[in-house]
Amino acid sequence: MVSESTEVQVRPGAEEDLEALTGLYNHYVRETPITFDTATFTPEERRPWLLSHLEDERHPLLVATETASKRILGYATASRFRPKAAYDTSVEVTVYLAPDAGGRGVGTLLYKALFEALADQDVHRAYAGIAQPNEASDRLHARFGFRHVGTYREVGRKFGTYWDVAWYEKSMGPSSS
Repeated sequence: MVSESTEVQVRPGAEEDLEALTGLYNHYVRETPITFDTATFTPEERRPWLLSHLEDERHPLLVATETASKRILGYATASRFRPKAAYDTSVEVTVYLAPDAGGRGVGTLLYKALFEALADQDVHRAYAGIAQPNEASDRLHARFGFRHVGTYREVGRKFGTYWDVAWYEKSMGPSSS
């Protein structure tokens, strides 16, 4: 499963991506309320996260790279929604882009590939939690058929400010409604 444009390729994540993916994620930890993690990670601390996605088809990690340089522009994942067994047909999805990769269609390419990968899985619903405000992410999710189902108000505190998280839901699979 590889999607290509003249400048971007989407492929499954690999162990050799660990350092670059950790650096990309740490940007959001340090600079934004997009993630509610407040301490950066070393690559070794992030390794279990990476390996869990590489070993589980149901919860893939896809990486977008520049075709020529192979520099990582972003990634998308599907993760377990909640640990109880009845939630197994639901996933939480997310996409993170390098700070200079926005507005180039990279998020769209990543989500397109992610939802193609999930189409063969027993997934009934996909969920996304988006720290607010985040108009670009809100638009991306709407473009892929997500609908707003609620907002947790002031659910997380980062940088001395309380942040809301809007929750979005997408029907998946042939019996979607």
